[in-house]
This record gives sequence, C-alpha cells and structure tokens, in this order.
Amino acid sequence: MRLMRKNVDRSFTGKIGRVTGRVAPGTIGEVMLPYHGGTSAYHAYPFDGTSEFLVGEKVLVIYYDPPLTVYVDELPDVLRHD
Repeated sequence: MRLMRKNVDRSFTGKIGRVTGRVAPGTIGEVMLPYHGGTSAYHAYPFDGTSEFLVGEKVLVIYYDPPLTVYVDELPDVLRHD
C-alpha cells in the first residue's frame, strides 16, 4: 500500500458510496458519492489492496486522494440500512 500524506483531506472519509464500476486489485473502479446535494463519480481502489466490490454494492470511503480518487472498504453491518 502507498504512503499516506500528512495533510490529509478527510472531506469524504466515512461517506457511503455505491459502486458503479467494479473495484478490484489491478483495476480502476468507480464509486458514486454524495456531493453538494447531488452525486459525483470518483476513481476507486480497494483500501486493503485485495478486496473486490461489485457494481451496486455499498462501500465505505476510508481515504480520499484529491481530486477524484477514493480508497474504499466493505460497509460495516452497523451502517447497512437495506
């Protein structure tokens, strides 16, 4: 995994997104996140470098790398509302 910056932008950390392009090792996935009353697409990678998330799954943003990249993980059961 890559080194994290000291001056981290945490504006998307903890947000819940929906996968719109498969997120997996070796690929550039896509996640839609709420942004200013709408939604925006972000490039997405698995935070642990090994997980895979399929289209339609909800994920949790762990790290945001401006301007358009997020690292995501599985949504914990406590945050699931489905």
